Amino acid sequence: MTEELQDWDVEVVVERRNGCTGEVTCKYRTESSSALPGLDYVELDDTLVFQNHEKEGRITVSLKARGRYDRTEEFRLVLSEVTGGAKFDKNTDGGDENNILTIMIEPQQMAKDRVDRLKSALAINWDKAKVGHANWADQFMSAVMVNGGDDDDGDDDGGGSPSVFDWFIHVLTLPWKLLFACVPPVDYCGGWVCFCCSLGMIGIVTAIINDVASLFGCVLALGNEVTAITFVALGTSLPDTFASMTAAKQDGWADASVGNVTGSNSVNVFLGLGLPWMIGAIYWRSGTPEDKWITKYANDVEVPVEFRNGAFIVKAGSLSFNLAVFCL
Repeated sequence: MTEELQDWDVEVVVERRNGCTGEVTCKYRTESSSALPGLDYVELDDTLVFQNHEKEGRITVSLKARGRYDRTEEFRLVLSEVTGGAKFDKNTDGGDENNILTIMIEPQQMAKDRVDRLKSALAINWDKAKVGHANWADQFMSAVMVNGGDDDDGDDDGGGSPSVFDWFIHVLTLPWKLLFACVPPVDYCGGWVCFCCSLGMIGIVTAIINDVASLFGCVLALGNEVTAITFVALGTSLPDTFASMTAAKQDGWADASVGNVTGSNSVNVFLGLGLPWMIGAIYWRSGTPEDKWITKYANDVEVPVEFRNGAFIVKAGSLSFNLAVFCL
């Protein structure tokens, strides 16, 4: 019988043949095999009674649903110790002394197909994983070799041995190369592992740049705003500009160049500012002002009166000046 989605009952019919006069009894019990009592079925141990002129008796067997996949479970229902002058059919399983019914529980085909689909979706392509292992090792080899080892292959069309400047740049960037070589290649999980690890690495580099830029600004007695729009932008927005210019020259269309600048600026503005501002606005919509907020903004004449009971406030500060410096 096929497993159902919930626990179910099965009725086993016991027939009385070659006469039905007088009372006949027999004992019945379940006997485990691959199926286990309490886990696959409810254990039975009782007596079946046939009244005078009664030809059929019924035994209810309770089966349990437990999400079987590809294994057929079985157990036995055993009739024994018959009384009243009756005998068991010797041609059935169990012979003269017992009558045995083997009950087999098969997995549901629909549930099996569902598991097969899930298993197929989560299956690991080991061949592709081996390629990923090799590519990952190549990343570290390329990181520790000057120019990625391109000039050491002996080809005539190469640029020759690395120059002193190449060695200088290699030694200077080696820690960063080794750090980013830890990012798994795109061969794992369809590239999602590489994507998530790359975002994490970008976050680490951003945090380092933020701290270093703040320290550099303190040394030069510059405010954080001026440091951000000059030295930090020099290492972020300016490379984007050159990358867009290169893309515009090498591509027949402007999609790459426009997408690079707008995409970078969109991330900086909408994600870098929009996300924390949105979280702050949601918090202060239902929050109450704390003592620190009251001390800082409650008596500030620049804060509108309707917001002095608590709100998310971002002052413009030197925004106009910073915008002018950035444009220049």
